[in-house]
Amino acid sequence: MKNQNNDPHLLSCPNTIEGMLEYLNLKAGVNNFRSLIEAAGNENLSHEAFLTRLLSEECSVKFARQIQCRIAQARFPALKTIDNFDFQHPASIPRPKILAALDLSFIDNAGGLVFIGPTGVGKTHLALAIGYKAATRGVRTLYTRAVDMINHLIASQADHSLHKATKVYSSPALLVIDEVGYLPFDKQGSDHFFNVISSRYEKGSVVLTTNRPFRDWGKIFHDNTVASAIIDRLAHHSEVIKIEGGSYRVKDRKMKGPGGA
Repeated sequence: MKNQNNDPHLLSCPNTIEGMLEYLNLKAGVNNFRSLIEAAGNENLSHEAFLTRLLSEECSVKFARQIQCRIAQARFPALKTIDNFDFQHPASIPRPKILAALDLSFIDNAGGLVFIGPTGVGKTHLALAIGYKAATRGVRTLYTRAVDMINHLIASQADHSLHKATKVYSSPALLVIDEVGYLPFDKQGSDHFFNVISSRYEKGSVVLTTNRPFRDWGKIFHDNTVASAIIDRLAHHSEVIKIEGGSYRVKDRKMKGPGGA
């Protein structure tokens, strides 16, 4: 008769520390438990203190994995931080408001930020920096260019997956919508944009960048009625941050000269 204890298809409960840690998928504990036991002996730690240290390391590793997952899910085109933003370049920028926004308290209140300014003053950098900061704090975040979002929603309507596609933009705690105003939308696109903003109103936060002041949004969103409805919901709980100045990219090219890279 076959010995059931040696049958690899039968489940069994491990009886060693390493085996139990592996069984529970506590990978950090598997790698570190022997050194932690040695440290516990050297430092005369109590059982509770040793267990706290073991679980703390496991939680730290798990949190780091979750943060990397949040960053990947956000689909940032580049990783930007506030530390490498040049506040000296714009002719006018409300620096205290931007630094205050980095505490992310507006997300707790389903508030938002609207960056308004001409091309090249750093709106996208700031939006990405805030989005990245949120993702590193564990906030579910998604970045999209406005035109990409609208094209996705229009395509999903054609293949009858609009509800699923809309949830992509309505469900994250923070949605970063970049480059609103560079291209106008037709009625269908404007309706989709309104539906996204409406679905997030007082439920989720939006960080948005635009090169057009609100008074010009009627030209972006097909008509003034739709534009007003979007602005009303978007701006109600948002901080509007206006930035003025010339393009940083133009300035950079001039500094490099005609033969610059």
